[in-house]
Amino acid sequence: MMEQLFDYINSYSPGGISKSDFEIVKSYFTHKRLRKRQYFLQEGEICKYFGFILSGAMRQYTVDDKGKEYVVQLSIENWWVGDRESYTTSNPSIYNIDAWEDTELLLISRPRVLELLQRCPAFAETSRIMDERNSIASLKRLTTSISAGAEKRYLAFVSSYPDLVKRFPQHIIASYLGVTKDTLSRIRRQFLNNE
Repeated sequence: MMEQLFDYINSYSPGGISKSDFEIVKSYFTHKRLRKRQYFLQEGEICKYFGFILSGAMRQYTVDDKGKEYVVQLSIENWWVGDRESYTTSNPSIYNIDAWEDTELLLISRPRVLELLQRCPAFAETSRIMDERNSIASLKRLTTSISAGAEKRYLAFVSSYPDLVKRFPQHIIASYLGVTKDTLSRIRRQFLNNE
């Protein structure tokens, strides 16, 4: 299971990571299994861990006063999951994060991350690059959400995340895109008819 994390760090760190440094990295993580629909984090809790997904799929969402869910993040293998704000500030989370499929994760706490960043340059470089890419992806999503119509949002999503389309049902993707399930059905029909 740790080989995935080793490969992940090697793919992001230009110099790669030595086997001896990876032995250090491994000692900072703990393994966790979640059943489908089991919570990783619930609203009001402090996010004490970030998780690297080994297998499975997860969603991060908030629920309004009327009980409507708003999906803000979808995650699958080789993605990280957690509430970054709560993890960093130790404030209670406004999000729920649950397993959409049976999921296996490697968990690391904030104090352990800070220590590992000092001890392992390859992990620090991976973390820096990951943060940059996360920031870019967030800005692209925000820009698309406020400036593009539903069809363009869907096409951008399919182009950027084809694996997510296969793993999550239509109503979850619709929520992530900020459209109704009916609107997404119509767009998908048009998309399939044009192929």
